[in-house]
Amino acid sequence: MDPLPPPPPSPSTTTKSWSIHTRPEITSKYQILDQIGSGTYSDVYKARRLSDDLPVALKEVHDYQSAFREIEALQALQHSPNVVVLHEYFWSHDEDAVLVLEYLDNDLSEVIKVAKKEWDGWVSVGEIKRWVVQILLAVDACHRCSIIHRDLKPSNLLVTSNGVLKLADFGQARIRIAPGVVSIHDNIQPQSQEPTVSDLELVNQENHLNAMVPIPLTTIEEYGPSDEFKSKDPYDETDKDTNCPDTDTSCLATCTTSDVEDDFLRSNYSYEGGPESGVLTSCVGTRWYRAPELLFGSENYGPEIDLWSLGCIISELFTLEPIFRGISDIDQLSRIFNVLGNLNEEVWPGCAQLPDYQIISFEKVENPSGLVSCLPNRSPDEISLVKKLLCFDPASRATAMELLHDRYLNEEPLPVPLSELRVPPPGHSVGPGSSGSEDWGDRRDVGSDYEFDGFDVTKGSGGDFSIRFS
Repeated sequence: MDPLPPPPPSPSTTTKSWSIHTRPEITSKYQILDQIGSGTYSDVYKARRLSDDLPVALKEVHDYQSAFREIEALQALQHSPNVVVLHEYFWSHDEDAVLVLEYLDNDLSEVIKVAKKEWDGWVSVGEIKRWVVQILLAVDACHRCSIIHRDLKPSNLLVTSNGVLKLADFGQARIRIAPGVVSIHDNIQPQSQEPTVSDLELVNQENHLNAMVPIPLTTIEEYGPSDEFKSKDPYDETDKDTNCPDTDTSCLATCTTSDVEDDFLRSNYSYEGGPESGVLTSCVGTRWYRAPELLFGSENYGPEIDLWSLGCIISELFTLEPIFRGISDIDQLSRIFNVLGNLNEEVWPGCAQLPDYQIISFEKVENPSGLVSCLPNRSPDEISLVKKLLCFDPASRATAMELLHDRYLNEEPLPVPLSELRVPPPGHSVGPGSSGSEDWGDRRDVGSDYEFDGFDVTKGSGGDFSIRFS
């Protein structure tokens, strides 16, 4: 693959083609068939590679930052069998980036919808375990590369016709430190000396990697100083992005959004080393899967936000319903508190330092329902698995690798073979409202709008204000 280009000088001085169809370097290699998705900052097309008729997804990204992040992350993860394949990309100073991605026309959200509508509302324990193992392998691959995905949700977990799950849509991803640094996950030891199912999964993954033909990686050294992982400009805001609703088309390679500043990206690289390198934005991810620290405005977080999302996804596999279906950020927090209880220093030491903790206050939840009430008819081990992820203190959340060695995944019934996974046929869709709820489309409502109507807003003597929610 070619090195990533430096950022364009300015949007106003760049002349771009009005359509992907006018770019001969693409049309000479690919036949563009249909547009399958459109978002604020990208469009996705189904296409056919002329050399071998391979179906691909062409993702045209109109934002430099988002394209840079996605390409960089996918290159780092190119050997992971549970991450969508980036075949190649097209990019120059005067054109949008076009990513040529593996085409998959199913995702886990469709599996869940079909299971609820057409499979009698039931997914076997062995099937659930197979899905969970694959999701954990994908997330572990990200975190081992110091990549925070920041938008984990069922529609970003694509599924092949033979049941292989692949994580997609890295437009919001962040690489927190340079590749090669030892990850905390590397020191985790299995709980048993006997080989577990997850051990075998990892061996199979390693064998798969060894059989793959390596693609040269583009590294930071090719387009920026290797000894600097942050912008020299103290006012650089390379992470200033928002989340506008996109179409529900994960095959999709969904369309990620980000806010485009007038000067695009001042720095030539997207690594983030710590608080001193510039804050992260809290407005990432889809609301139903967003960690509490993000809802309270945290700008100093790590891969633990992915682990919270993972807990929401696993819970949804157990019940075929999202566990927290907030219609606003305030409502999302309220729903979480009604289940887990209030957030305070006792359950998460240091939470009072969150940016919005002193601004938003809730009435005390006297009798939180607990996760058991959200997971009816599930086993203690299943409930325990979710509890290890859906906890307030990020440091207490189990890592993906720890969960791969969890007893639940390594006892009977074991994860079914891929050949036994039920997958909706290509092109199958149960249609709107199939989830049994009129607001299924709220998955795409990823804004961060605090609705103040109906809440008590108090202005303090210093001009500050607080919101009391009951």
